[in-house]
Amino acid sequence: MNAFQRRRDWEGASSKQVEESLAAFAHTLEAWYNQASRDLPWRRTTDPYAILVSETMLQQTRVETVIPYYHRFMERFPTPLHLADAAMDDVLKMWEGLGYYRRARNLKAAMEVVRDRHGGRIPDHPEALRALPGIGPYTLGAVLSIAFNRPYPAVDGNVLRVMSRYRAVEEAIDLPQVKRRIEADVAETLKHGTPRLLTQALMELGALVCVPKNPRCLECPVSSTCAARARGLTAVLPKRLPKRSRRRQTVVALWITREGKFWAERRPEGGLLGGMWQLPAVELDDPSAPLEEYALARLAELRYGHAIQGDEVREPEPVAFERVCEASHAFTHLDWTVVVFAPVGYDHVGGPPVEIHPIHEGAWVDFEEISNFVWPKVYQEVLRQLIAGNDKQLSLFPLNGASRWR
Repeated sequence: MNAFQRRRDWEGASSKQVEESLAAFAHTLEAWYNQASRDLPWRRTTDPYAILVSETMLQQTRVETVIPYYHRFMERFPTPLHLADAAMDDVLKMWEGLGYYRRARNLKAAMEVVRDRHGGRIPDHPEALRALPGIGPYTLGAVLSIAFNRPYPAVDGNVLRVMSRYRAVEEAIDLPQVKRRIEADVAETLKHGTPRLLTQALMELGALVCVPKNPRCLECPVSSTCAARARGLTAVLPKRLPKRSRRRQTVVALWITREGKFWAERRPEGGLLGGMWQLPAVELDDPSAPLEEYALARLAELRYGHAIQGDEVREPEPVAFERVCEASHAFTHLDWTVVVFAPVGYDHVGGPPVEIHPIHEGAWVDFEEISNFVWPKVYQEVLRQLIAGNDKQLSLFPLNGASRWR
């Protein structure tokens, strides 16, 4: 049988057989889930807000990582109104270390809409739910099926993998038309059981058994009817389109200290790491760029080293730089290498204090107050290195996403 013939079969040449197959699949899967599922905190509730928080956190993040964040977040913001009324910096602080901060911003914005338009209750109507910030097809299906027990498909990477193997889909699963067909199969599956259980069962099967490499077919409750296993395709499915190459950036950052404090800036709202704090920096796409020249230019923008008294400005002495640390971080489609330079050679003994005249929002941060600011993970690592280099206690800075509220 060639690929074209298999595709015709999958698309429903015998729709009754497909329906019967998916009905049996649903019954077997639900029974397995009731026996084998993990006890996860968000599975102990049908509160749509709790489900939405957990599903938002779980996007592109491992379950083990999410669990402590979920507990702390729900303790601090137990209802939509608590989150809607919170300060954004407080929300980002509770999210610190979890990454993909746009999720937190969208979640808060969604709860503001829930407060203002829906009386503080998560809507159960698909159109109203879809209109909330950050609610895409997956999250929509997860909330409607898990919280409201409605047969709406929630198709994430785990579910795509399970269904593409079960149905032996040999086309790339990231093609929109292929994903739509899989979503239709999942929707049909949900009609033959309890939607909230089946949605989680599909995810659980992908997480525990139908894993990306070396799937545990001998432990799989539906292996006897899995088309990929019958055809010897489990090792090659699912197929995906070639990945885009990752863009690389070198970030030149400055470590400027004064009387036990260092200068930091808030990143502009929106965009990558919007609203979070960092050292003053410039982002370069050319890895061969002369880094010290860019450090000097960034320093000049700050007018650091200019002593100002009234209308009189004293120019600084020539600047030398010391390369003090380096850290790397991988975003979804971007690799960062942060290289930190410290300006040296200034001598203002007996003169007026050195000031900074920034073009961005900034502040002198006391080492003791670092945990009051929200830092991207890569700058947490940078600051840990720099604090250690200044003989400060590492406990002064939150490790592994910990904060004063946790």
